Amino acid sequence: MFDQSTICAISTSPGQGAIAVIRLSGEKAIDIADTVFKSPAKGKVLKAQPANTLHFGELIYNNEVVDEVVAALFKAPHSFTGEDIVEISCHGSVYIQQRILEILIEKGARMAKPGEFTQRAFLNGKMDLSQAEAVADVIASSNAAAHRLALNQMRGGFSKEVKNLRSQLLHFTAMIELELDFGEEDVEFADRTELRTLTEKIEALLRKLKNSFQLGNAIKNGIPVTIVGETNVGKSTLLNALLNEDKAIVSEIHGTTRDVIEDVVNIRGTAFRFFDTAGIRETTDHLESLGIERAYNKLEQATVVLLVVDTQNPYSTVFGRIEKIRKRINNQLLIIVANKIDSGKKETIDRLGALTLNENERLVFVAAKDKVNLDELNNTMAHAVNLDEASQEDIIVTNARHYEILKNAHKAIERVLSGLDSGITGDFLAQDTRECLHYLGEITGEITTHEVLGHIFKNFCIGK
Repeated sequence: MFDQSTICAISTSPGQGAIAVIRLSGEKAIDIADTVFKSPAKGKVLKAQPANTLHFGELIYNNEVVDEVVAALFKAPHSFTGEDIVEISCHGSVYIQQRILEILIEKGARMAKPGEFTQRAFLNGKMDLSQAEAVADVIASSNAAAHRLALNQMRGGFSKEVKNLRSQLLHFTAMIELELDFGEEDVEFADRTELRTLTEKIEALLRKLKNSFQLGNAIKNGIPVTIVGETNVGKSTLLNALLNEDKAIVSEIHGTTRDVIEDVVNIRGTAFRFFDTAGIRETTDHLESLGIERAYNKLEQATVVLLVVDTQNPYSTVFGRIEKIRKRINNQLLIIVANKIDSGKKETIDRLGALTLNENERLVFVAAKDKVNLDELNNTMAHAVNLDEASQEDIIVTNARHYEILKNAHKAIERVLSGLDSGITGDFLAQDTRECLHYLGEITGEITTHEVLGHIFKNFCIGK
């Protein structure tokens, strides 16, 4: 059971705009709206109108017209929350919005809590918990890839995968537990060979979903890109050019950048989180040494590494730096950014052009100061990461709560596999399979608590 009082809130963005929408949901939503909504058609009341219809009229309080409005009518159970809903579209004056809200509260509604409309949709069975969480991700999506993943999850793509896993495991859990009822008769209802085949399949799927979080988190929060190179090769100039603002201090003095500078850029519909690091060189300066150490740490955490080299330097110097960085990275995408081509040495540029690249390497020539070939660099990053294909074909986990649950579910299913190998009794197998089922149920909300729900929905905006 949950609080079923009628709730109201402004559902559009805070502040002044052309139009604002105020949402009412609950058993008395239509009755409350009828006390203040007056249609030009004499005797017309919202309660008597068909669902999924719009009605123009005036919102009147104490015989005074507050605003001309349009009321959208949705009736239970065919609405977002599964309850009666009235959405009042009014002019976007902050005063008008607040006045209408005050009037609705005076007439019997109460102010909605953060995420309460979506929470009611979950509690009324209109969506499962992972779909409800995806609503917030859709609202917060800041790039095309994150939006695509959140929309897929809101439509039930991830839920379907989890429910399929759970239903497969449920059958064998029932068979194993049935064996326990006939323990004295030494019968085996669950075929161990078939159970192992299923368990291996579930383990592989859980591992795949769990491992996808690294990519999903990067898509949601920005692909981590670390800019590295020696001092004065143009790293900060490149960052400023990519951001189109003077974020980092640019100076001819060696060692200007001593800490990691971070910012996010949307490139071809994908967010990239750039980290400009201290120039790598031998130094006795303590602060600069700390910055260089942080540069190496960010190198390990990056999905994409931009190694900036100065084409004004001899090829041997440039190649030596490339080789050092090659030894430092592990399967990350390495983009060698050959900078200052407008004033670089011809031999260095020509030999770099003939450089043999590994499978995970790319080479782009730029002049960062004048923003020459930045489009080519942007295209190289976007195409190399290739998120469009991944986000359309695969189920990718983007939610940290889901990731933690999947880790626990994966550990439980690994114990089932280990138990099958060692031939443990059915009661221990049943315990581990039940634990795995429990975790999978936590994702979709089949198993949940008020504490979990409170934690999830408190981060939503009011009105959603």
